[in-house]
Amino acid sequence: MNDFLQRCRQQIGNQYVLTEEVDTLVYERDQRQRATGKALAVLKPGDTEEVAAIVRLCQQFRVPIVPQGGNTGLVLGSIPDDSGTAIILSLTRLNRIREVDCDNHTITAEAGCLLASVQNAAIQHALLFPLSLASEGSCTIGGNLATNAGGTAVLRYGNARELCLGLEVVTPQGEIWHGLRALRKDNTGYDLRDLYIGAEGTLGIITAATLKLFPQVRSTSAAWLALESMSQAIALLTLSKQVAHATLSGFEIMNELSIRWVHQHFPHYQQILSQPAPYYVLIELSGSATQEDNDEQLSKLIALALENNLVSDAAIATSLAQHQHFWTLRESISAAQAKQGKNIKHDISLPISQLAKFVASTDALLQNYAPNCQMVTFGHVGDGNLHYNVAAPEGIAPEIFLHQQDAINRIVHDQVQLFHGSISAEHGIGTLKKEELRRSKSAVELSIMNSIKRSLDPDNLMNPGKIL
Repeated sequence: MNDFLQRCRQQIGNQYVLTEEVDTLVYERDQRQRATGKALAVLKPGDTEEVAAIVRLCQQFRVPIVPQGGNTGLVLGSIPDDSGTAIILSLTRLNRIREVDCDNHTITAEAGCLLASVQNAAIQHALLFPLSLASEGSCTIGGNLATNAGGTAVLRYGNARELCLGLEVVTPQGEIWHGLRALRKDNTGYDLRDLYIGAEGTLGIITAATLKLFPQVRSTSAAWLALESMSQAIALLTLSKQVAHATLSGFEIMNELSIRWVHQHFPHYQQILSQPAPYYVLIELSGSATQEDNDEQLSKLIALALENNLVSDAAIATSLAQHQHFWTLRESISAAQAKQGKNIKHDISLPISQLAKFVASTDALLQNYAPNCQMVTFGHVGDGNLHYNVAAPEGIAPEIFLHQQDAINRIVHDQVQLFHGSISAEHGIGTLKKEELRRSKSAVELSIMNSIKRSLDPDNLMNPGKIL
């Protein structure tokens, strides 16, 4: 492989071909420190033409390619196996904002741009890019699109696929598809854009994207509500849609344990309500109305919720700092889980009408299998996405409890199938869930997916071993 690496150095520069372990390890290990692969080298091209040149070299020398953005993925989709035969193609140097078109409400950004950088570029033009994730300071646009990221604003704006109008992609043969169309209507055959979004780098390498922008919101209001059950949360969501209509921009649910752990591990965070409750909901309304009108609409919604016995207590944010505090509590759940110890995680989606039944029946099955296991249930209930996590009973070491992971996954995923849901709502498949994918997809679906993969990447060099 010395000849291959030397040719790569000639293409992109010696300093951008990393082969020493001290330099490559951070790219080879996933962010949760669960798995470490081994790469032949980490290559860091500086533009699309250099990406294409590297891909052509990989074709010539039959070297597998693992595309990587911010390496913030949760399903081991952006690290190589341990064979040392694949390169990691880091896209972090492709970090330019190419254009902001204010009249067309679009932004064209390269794949290595941080999500936060795209958000800030929109703000500088008094516009909004609404994709919002806890990792927005470190995840990249290319990774967001490769995994069809969701986040907290899907209820109003949709996930990454809905926010993308066009792509630039390097194919497995090293050709460049110049598909950066800024059109909202383009009915000219197969939609290649949607084929690459969510494909996790297995069909080609996204190098740039044209994305939708929106007017900045004029006012934002938030409330933190206490509820007794998931059923009440679903009824509250229906009421919120009826009252708030298009201004409903966030509807997040958290069970009591998830927030208790946040306060346990971050004791400087202030309690919002005086008494604990089985569930909490964070509602956000935002729009073009005045702040007074927005607050009035939220107050009306809460009054109706109290009148209909859907909530037992409520707090409305009276300042920007308090509004941000509400969101900080919600977004700190994952960090609190990490401090508490490893647990068995599930990123699932279900029809909203089935969420309460799923939680009730699956909680019962899990308690029967693993008595006193602790449920950490939270997520974007407004779009049917739950992070449904199972932690060890008190007094049992998390490492010991993880030995039951396969059985617990089987219980949860079988229930997801029973309720016509998905085993991956927003994190993707990677290598972590590909065996589960075979259980959850029909033979026809898997056959079509394999046919697409073989057609576009017949040599299986693009992120091999992921998804399929």
